[in-house]
Amino acid sequence: MSDEVDRPRRQRGKIGVAAPVAAGIAAAAASILAASLEWEIPPMAKVGVTVAAALLVGVATWATTTTTRPRPAAPAEPASRPPEQWPPVPEHFTGRAEALAELREVFAARRRSAAASPPLVASVYGRGGVGKSALMARFGQEIADRFPDGRLYADLRGGVDAPVRPDEVLIGFLRALGVRLTTDPGGLEELRKLWLTWTKGRRILIGLDNAHSAEQVKALIPAEPDCAVLVTSRQPLFLNGTYDTQLGVFSEAHGVELLARLAGGARVVDDLDSAKRIVRQCDHLPLALNICGGRLATRGQWTLRQMADRLADVRRRLDQLELAPTVDKSVRASVQLSYDDCTGIQRRLLRLLSALSGAPDVPGWVAGELLDISGLDGADQLEALIDAQLAECSGTDMTGTMRYRLHDLVSLFAAEPALGDDQDRRREALERVLHGYRRRAEDAAQNRWPQDWSKTGRRSDADGQIHAGDWLNAERLTLMSMVHLARQLEMWEVTWGLARAFCSLCHSLRAYWADWHAVADLGCEAAARAGDRRAQAISMLDRAAVQGGQGGQERGRADAEWALEVFTELGETWWAARAMRTVGMTLFSDGHLDRAQEYLIGAITAFKGEGDFWWMARTQRNLAEMRLAERRPEEARQLLEESLEVFERMGNRYSEAQTLRVYGEVLAAQARGLHRAGEHRAARDDFVRASFSLDRAGEMFKQRGELWEEARCLRAAGEVGDPANGLRELDMARRAEEMLAALGDTWGVARSGVSLGRVLGRLGRMAESEHELSKAVRAFEELGDRWWMARSLLYLGEAQLDNGGGGAAAPPLTRARDIYRRLGNEAGLRRTLELLRRAGS
Repeated sequence: MSDEVDRPRRQRGKIGVAAPVAAGIAAAAASILAASLEWEIPPMAKVGVTVAAALLVGVATWATTTTTRPRPAAPAEPASRPPEQWPPVPEHFTGRAEALAELREVFAARRRSAAASPPLVASVYGRGGVGKSALMARFGQEIADRFPDGRLYADLRGGVDAPVRPDEVLIGFLRALGVRLTTDPGGLEELRKLWLTWTKGRRILIGLDNAHSAEQVKALIPAEPDCAVLVTSRQPLFLNGTYDTQLGVFSEAHGVELLARLAGGARVVDDLDSAKRIVRQCDHLPLALNICGGRLATRGQWTLRQMADRLADVRRRLDQLELAPTVDKSVRASVQLSYDDCTGIQRRLLRLLSALSGAPDVPGWVAGELLDISGLDGADQLEALIDAQLAECSGTDMTGTMRYRLHDLVSLFAAEPALGDDQDRRREALERVLHGYRRRAEDAAQNRWPQDWSKTGRRSDADGQIHAGDWLNAERLTLMSMVHLARQLEMWEVTWGLARAFCSLCHSLRAYWADWHAVADLGCEAAARAGDRRAQAISMLDRAAVQGGQGGQERGRADAEWALEVFTELGETWWAARAMRTVGMTLFSDGHLDRAQEYLIGAITAFKGEGDFWWMARTQRNLAEMRLAERRPEEARQLLEESLEVFERMGNRYSEAQTLRVYGEVLAAQARGLHRAGEHRAARDDFVRASFSLDRAGEMFKQRGELWEEARCLRAAGEVGDPANGLRELDMARRAEEMLAALGDTWGVARSGVSLGRVLGRLGRMAESEHELSKAVRAFEELGDRWWMARSLLYLGEAQLDNGGGGAAAPPLTRARDIYRRLGNEAGLRRTLELLRRAGS
């Protein structure tokens, strides 16, 4: 792929720099007043800094005017490095020359084709244990350099009772591409749209292993022709336009070769007839041969004849048993033989691992907990199972941790003898694993967001926060399976603890919305079953947070109100303040400003009384946003300056950046008021200060890779309302809209439409302005957001009034008035009535 995909192209030819540098000097000169209010440096030094700023602004202006805007498909750089999720190639990969040659020819033909076509999808199907996954891993490594934008992999787990859902896979893939879905994108259809957006113009190899059905795969296929998909399944999927090939069992020669690789060439040469006999007894199936060869490798004293005799004896015994047809007889025989030869502790580990079949894979420490031994000793036993080909390494996750799994056929086999285990001892082993996961989940959650756990939460640094996020990304599916396992075992307190940590991590990352909601429900259930009202109230707050983010403010408010009542009864004053704030925020989001302020002011007072200045400052910022919506910027500014002081003192850069964004919006509102009053010089100063605050916040978020927050800063910068910067603001509003669309934030896109409508109106482009605002009205109506629907109608009526259309302005303003009355929003109602009087209605 050429660099043009991700980098703007420079225009060729002569470039004039006088105008942009002049613009930079003008902007910098205007910034002297703003800088002089904040920097304690001599006047001449201020001038020097200003001149330097002029050059920088001039360069920035040059870059803006001499490059093309990135296409909407990639509004911002995704992950800093291409994702690399491909599984390792088995160490003893053997044969498959014909299958590899066939795949090479299919891919080569695609490269030779000049016609536009959908992405190449190659599907390999065959019976369980035939080596489909190994072939995919091997070929994917061979063609890796053709896909510079990364390789994504997912085990769809089609061989188990609960295959992975395609929406779960898409969320993981998008996350790997650096797409932080900080708002709920909706269902599979919306995720599919995002997937198409973020794969456009990229060359990515996608591996979909163990597919259950075509429906599981269809949504995961990108539209980009330069991408390719490798799929494995046990049955043909009959996908349209797919290259399908069936993978058969090994030939005798390849079976013998695999045994030689595993057990040693000399042993095979010494008794070639017995080697061929083992191949036949394994039905030429690679999985069975791997297991037999692995056992021979660990039993140097065994001859191949002894192995063949043992295998024949096991098969005879299996023929006499009535066994469920879930595992091929050849696999069952090879596993049984290898299992019988394991030590007692290794057999027990295999049986216990089968109880974790709901997890896609696990880290090595789990073996130690299952066996109640040290982590290192547990890892040694796990390695012994790998040597015996009874377990396998699934790769290294993003935290650098090695992960392990059982082939689903081996897991099914191991579950049978596990039925005869002492169930109390088995339960104790699972309890140790669940407690281990709870400790690690809580540690990650408290590192990521200590303020969510107590008013004296631990201090965390940026590295700890990043590691916690990586841990959740690596462990998400396994952690969810642990929540379900704890629930199945009716370990209610552990279920609640796991759910609490999971919800806290999701909340801090604003990620995995569907999983977050499902686990929050389980946390509420677990606390109720445990009879722990305090824990139940905390889970209610967790659920209120995710419901509010998914547009369910009324349900969230009901949960938060119940929690507030319980915390008050229990004398939990800090948690009561948390619940009070949540109630206030749900009311604020619904436009009930008068009721919301009572709860927010009460929460601020309570947090201050508790000595929790972080939550006090955060809630003051929320109240400031409400004051801004009420057109009371002076009060908002005072609240924000106090909050900024707290966050700066604590060194909390993320909260500081969020507050700087709101502070920039408040300064812009004050500047617009001064401009309307004719105080143009004072307005100019505040416009510059507003832009400075928003640019600073945006840069802080950009450095952290927070695309959603960066887009919000761009949107706010597009609403400053500086008459001298109308075109720049229009560009920023459009960039914000593109970024939010690429992040799946439908509400944010609608909100950006309001910004676009207002800036277009200020530029005198009234038809475009009315179009954007009308579109925003429809979007908010579909989203069920009555408050922002009313605000959009108000802005639409205002734009039509400014365009001299008093008659046209009356209908939207009347609708806005009616909504504000139903919401009890006095500030919005007063403003709407003023505009209706102007319209003569």
